[in-house]
Amino acid sequence: MTAGATRVVVERVGGTAVAKELISGDFLAPRLVSAHGLHVRVALVGHSATLLAGDNLRIEFDVAPGAFLEVLEPSGTVAYNARGGHASWTASATVGAGGALVWRAAPFVVAGGADVARRIDISLQPDAVALLDEMVVFGRTGEIGGALRSDQRITVDGTPLLVETLDLRSVPDRSRPGVLGGHRVIGTTMLLGMKTSDAAEGHVSPLAGPGMLARAVADQAHEVSAALDHISSDWRARVASRFTEN
Repeated sequence: MTAGATRVVVERVGGTAVAKELISGDFLAPRLVSAHGLHVRVALVGHSATLLAGDNLRIEFDVAPGAFLEVLEPSGTVAYNARGGHASWTASATVGAGGALVWRAAPFVVAGGADVARRIDISLQPDAVALLDEMVVFGRTGEIGGALRSDQRITVDGTPLLVETLDLRSVPDRSRPGVLGGHRVIGTTMLLGMKTSDAAEGHVSPLAGPGMLARAVADQAHEVSAALDHISSDWRARVASRFTEN
């Protein structure tokens, strides 16, 4: 475990999953919402203002083989004006064979003057799946958002599935066509470890391996939600159906 990290460990005991570790970090506290069968739901609750210059927020998930962890976020994250400093946000997850992680994250707001690095690392074992939603909003009302570099590395059984860097630090560069095109909100939904048949839908692209990615940009968060929420809900249902009790 990394010092200061928020950590959630889910283990399987017989036919049930239990939250073995719910460790509060410097900024977030995990709270058990429910545990039924193999399905554990945990909320990440903020207990300190974030992200300020010098902050290093870290989240770690460890899901046992055959268990299903669903992560909820009652509120989003704001990276505030760093005033010449820098902040970082890092999440890592390991999902055991046949397990699942669903994390439909709340918006990540990059306020004016912020300078933040955001990184996600997910390791899936054979037959494991993950569903991840994320939304980045550049600027609060009336602001031009600050600088963000976002890195993602997803592996399946040790083989890279998705390795992506979005360098959105420069306002002129991220405003170009093919990047954000002048929009201030970007949303991404990723289904990792399995494919579906809906790749023909406009926002959905199949990955080279077992996975799907849907992405949308818009001027307002609700517009991105309207484009992606139904895709995410369908994919979540597909993940959850693997754990439906007969």
